[in-house]
Amino acid sequence: MTLVIIESPYAGNIDHNIAYARACLRDSLMRGESPLASHLLYTQPGVLDDNLMDERMLGINAGLEWRKVAEKHVFYVDYGYSSGMLYALNYANENNIIIEERSIL
Repeated sequence: MTLVIIESPYAGNIDHNIAYARACLRDSLMRGESPLASHLLYTQPGVLDDNLMDERMLGINAGLEWRKVAEKHVFYVDYGYSSGMLYALNYANENNIIIEERSIL
């Protein structure tokens, strides 16, 4: 299985974006990949508060650390790029990480 970092919107319409991120995870798994969507994991109750900038950036940067083992960075773009996704995209470009854009809708 290919190890991938998954990016999709989170902030804004959180319930909608969580459902979309879960669909993205399923899509990735069905492609034979082993995905990590840190924005779903780290924002669970009792972990980090995405509304607090320090905690939001801690979560984003912790997720990006997975680049050390991930083989590519996948951006699901049906709803465009959120500010967090743009941060991750810039990071990937600056660090020569392979990226892929996908649409599932």
